[in-house]
Amino acid sequence: QVQLVESGGGLVQAGGSVTLSCKASGSGISVEAMGWYRQAPGQERELVALITTNNYQKYADSVKGRFTISRDNAANTVSLQMDNLKAEDTAVYYCLADVEINGGALTHYWGQGTQVTASS
Repeated sequence: QVQLVESGGGLVQAGGSVTLSCKASGSGISVEAMGWYRQAPGQERELVALITTNNYQKYADSVKGRFTISRDNAANTVSLQMDNLKAEDTAVYYCLADVEINGGALTHYWGQGTQVTASS
């Protein structure tokens, strides 16, 4: 079984910064891509940033230059540094990990979600 535990988030003023972290754990796991998605009220879940084991990174256009994703492959953790937050960044942020268990099929796993609110 795979668990993704998120931390960080909360209420921050527009223009401020916050860091989200996520750790994947479980027996026999191999973690491939990790990333962050977000979902605002009444909207679909959207990709924010993604990072692979060889450090390829992908960002949504709306966060380029403001958010930075990083990971620790040995610890199976991923972080999202969010700077210059805007009101439109307000959403529930979800961690995603693509995980193999004991060499089996690659499967998406999601964290429980953490609220980020940027007040203007």
